[in-house]
Amino acid sequence: MAEARRRVIITGDGPILVYGPVDVEMPDGTRVRSDRTVTALCVCGRSRRRPFCDTSHRRRARDNSRQERDP
Repeated sequence: MAEARRRVIITGDGPILVYGPVDVEMPDGTRVRSDRTVTALCVCGRSRRRPFCDTSHRRRARDNSRQERDP
């Protein structure tokens, strides 16, 4: 039986969203499984839970916007 297709959404400034359970193969060959309905994969490199997103990209964007407004 063929596997169902997964839907992948590449966001502009956030994670890659994968719909449905997924196995992620790491550079060293190990595999990490996610059984979540939607899995967010980190693309910014700031996540402490890589390969999964922990929303660190949001804190960084918020910090940058504060610095721009402060004199």
